[in-house]
Amino acid sequence: MRTIMAKSPHDSSFSRRNFKWPVLVKSSSHGAAAGGGEDSSGKGAEDADEDEATMAFSSSCPSFHSEDFVSPPPNPKAPPPPKQRGKRCRAAVSRLRAALAAAIAGRHRQVGLGARITGTLYGRRRGHVHLAFQVDPRACPALLLELAAPTASLVREMASGLVRIALECDRAKGACAFPSAAAATNGGAGGCRKLVEEKAWRAYCNGKGCGYAVRRECGAADLRVLRALEPVSMGAGVIPAACGGGEGDVMYMRARFERVVGSRDSEAFYMMNPDSSTGGNGGPELSIYLLRV
Repeated sequence: MRTIMAKSPHDSSFSRRNFKWPVLVKSSSHGAAAGGGEDSSGKGAEDADEDEATMAFSSSCPSFHSEDFVSPPPNPKAPPPPKQRGKRCRAAVSRLRAALAAAIAGRHRQVGLGARITGTLYGRRRGHVHLAFQVDPRACPALLLELAAPTASLVREMASGLVRIALECDRAKGACAFPSAAAATNGGAGGCRKLVEEKAWRAYCNGKGCGYAVRRECGAADLRVLRALEPVSMGAGVIPAACGGGEGDVMYMRARFERVVGSRDSEAFYMMNPDSSTGGNGGPELSIYLLRV
């Protein structure tokens, strides 16, 4: 019985030993193929040797399905990214705070008074009267005065008829009555202070002295009252204690005023009466005068 063991590595292919693999060579004509028989047989031997070497190399390499094949280790998984939820929340909160700060800054920005403004008289029942002038109902007051007159007495005066409130302040010592001339003399420097920037005033109501008035900044209690009155364009009423800050009911009267500037030392605010065009008395019910003497 003949053995099938190969004597050398080149004879290890069973298919090469028992089957004849034809070698196809391109020929231009039948005569050229017949005349070059020896060359084609030599090339066929060389190709056979290359095929045996290739098959021997493939038999020596492990297969993907063999037991000796070792798969490469899997790539280590990248560590999970750190949690960004906290950072995103902090960034969102910071943007929200910046937007609120910008909105509050816009509300508190001082704007010059125009020809027509919103005026509001308000105060506690047993407190003092506050007078606020705003360019817009949602803006911070450009002028806020606190009068020494009680709210109840002003309500009685307004119920009797027309009310004229005069506020007088003293001219500063050394101030010039002609600020343009003073500015030219001082090389362009500003002269007198603006009338609405004066701090203290003497108050008169229908010709009767009623104490003093003081210019003040808008506080938290004033902001609560003005925000509660934002939807009101004109009218009078009472704000409950819950909306007014818990210190009692707040009485108010709001209307549009026409501002008339007589000079640098005199301004007047006339309440615009909507009933004047429908056959009313034609005159404002409330007039406020600012004078510097």
